[in-house]
Amino acid sequence: MNSSIDRDPEFKALLALSASLGRDPLRTQAAGGNTSFKRDGVMWVKASGRWLADALDEDIMVPIDLAAMRDALASNDSSADDVARFVDQARNPEHLRPSIETSVHACLPHAVVVHIHCVDTIALAVRADAEAAVAERLRGSGGIEWSLVPYRRPGLPLAKAIGATMKSGANVLVLANHGLVVAGQSVSEVAERLDRVCRAFAAKPRNAPRADLTKLEKAVEGSAYRLPTSARAHAVALDEASRSIVRGGSLYPDHVIFLGAGVVEAREGALGAAFDSEGGRDGQAPMLLLPRLGVVLHRSTNKSADAMAQCLADVAARIEPGAVIQRLSSAQEYELSHWEAEKYRQTLGVRSAAP
Repeated sequence: MNSSIDRDPEFKALLALSASLGRDPLRTQAAGGNTSFKRDGVMWVKASGRWLADALDEDIMVPIDLAAMRDALASNDSSADDVARFVDQARNPEHLRPSIETSVHACLPHAVVVHIHCVDTIALAVRADAEAAVAERLRGSGGIEWSLVPYRRPGLPLAKAIGATMKSGANVLVLANHGLVVAGQSVSEVAERLDRVCRAFAAKPRNAPRADLTKLEKAVEGSAYRLPTSARAHAVALDEASRSIVRGGSLYPDHVIFLGAGVVEAREGALGAAFDSEGGRDGQAPMLLLPRLGVVLHRSTNKSADAMAQCLADVAARIEPGAVIQRLSSAQEYELSHWEAEKYRQTLGVRSAAP
């Protein structure tokens, strides 16, 4: 990385904040979420497929020609979705590819922007009454100016939606069916604002029975499936309210990217090799929900799938039973699963293979 930016105290503070957020699965998961920092005409943004959790240990930031990126956005140039075109390659020795959300960061005027997939935010942002729910929780929060942005595919479509709907002076964006953006002029300002918003949105998760891991291990013997690394992931199959919520369809983009569209529920009584015939739309499902037992992941999946299985349970446990949910449509699921930029991120977000 360029040594001058490495010495910038604000940039170093952003890396520390990024790592802290990335290590908290209630704030963001796997390679999801991204941060950015604008200085002297360059926007440093998280690289695609890199984990915020690794911000202090690896180079995860990519330099972007901010003026060129903004010119493309202002002229409604579709090439603005090809974010790699705007990389300052002279300061990118590892040839990292910028986040798919680069256009979102570029369209905001603030020096510091943080985008996370906070589970409490998502639990609100999937509701049909999300705007009223957010307004209630942020009422009286001085210094927080917020806008609700309707769901659009991450990247250029989302940047356009932000430009069309963001209120003047907004420094907090709740992205329907997606997550949270908090912006400001300094890292400390953004960190304080982010903490206040997350505390305002916090909801107590429903309790679920503990999974019988021995029984689950026996159930998947001889199959192409394995247990997830987090025991919390099983709650989505053991809490009936959560199970009802997730059976209805996909709630947010990273679920589709890493676990496939919707949730595939195994047949009652299926055991072992019988699971291997349980299909998703494109072959064996990355994740299977075993009613009243738990969830299992295909052995071909990696740590990103583990993180997203836990995220699904965490989000569902915070959605009130009976809440009217706005889900991703089949067309929106297809748009995500066949998007080249997301396929690229899948190949990079592995970290280490799951056992």
